[in-house]
Amino acid sequence: MYDIIIIGAGPAGISASLYAKRANKSVLVLYHGESQLEKAHKIDNYYGFADGISGADLYSVGIAQAKNLGVDVVNEEALGVSMNADMNYEVSTKNNKYVGQALILSTGSKKVRPNIEGVDEYEGRGISYCAICDGFFYRKKRVAVLGNEDYAVSEAGELENIAGSLVILTNGLPAPATDKYEVNTKRIKEIAGEAKLGRIIFEDGSELELDGLFVAQGVAGGVDFAKKLGILTEGDKISVKEDMSTNLPGIFSCGDVTGGLLQVSKAVYEGAEAGLSAVKYVKNKNKEK
Repeated sequence: MYDIIIIGAGPAGISASLYAKRANKSVLVLYHGESQLEKAHKIDNYYGFADGISGADLYSVGIAQAKNLGVDVVNEEALGVSMNADMNYEVSTKNNKYVGQALILSTGSKKVRPNIEGVDEYEGRGISYCAICDGFFYRKKRVAVLGNEDYAVSEAGELENIAGSLVILTNGLPAPATDKYEVNTKRIKEIAGEAKLGRIIFEDGSELELDGLFVAQGVAGGVDFAKKLGILTEGDKISVKEDMSTNLPGIFSCGDVTGGLLQVSKAVYEGAEAGLSAVKYVKNKNKEK
């Protein structure tokens, strides 16, 4: 078991890991997929680099720094987070389950809204972004999961014992690595219905009648985990206090996922604050044992 688990290896997550590790805590950083930082061609407004630095270089140097300090940095996609009977947090990946006394969500800003006609119209009226939150409302009904990676398969798993029928829609992308669920790879033209979602219309003219569509494109973000855990959110950001704590004990958040100024300097500061706050939480928790 780790003292602190951090999801996300950008400036916020790595900064948190450095402060936590220097406080002599065991720390795990999980990350997966391309970071927004890696896409930055050049960063020349961050302290310490006279000639600037590419986002990709800054990202890789940060990870190397954490590893050199003794942080466990693992390239695995976090698919689910839950609290166990001991009030610790379990983070599930495709092949492993990690347990930590405290959790820091630093996954960056994740825009998952698909560019499909009808999405805006039916959000909240048949379209959901959280299977564990809204699956109950679709008992014995026809539902689909939109996505083509492990996250989509994980969301399908949340729905399989609830829905009457279930299919994964990839919208023209390759099928995920699963033979457990029906998969439809046709490209989607639009989402239609009356007062609420009623059907998917594909580009080849065929249609699929549905009661609910759960969006799970790409990888799970911090807000996805927050909603499943009951953490307060505001739109597409996680609500935090000044010490980066959320409304759930032992869970902190930092970086772009908390909104505000989307800059490396802000992410590094919030990461440091979250790391120190998580350390304080773990120390107090262990005193009470």
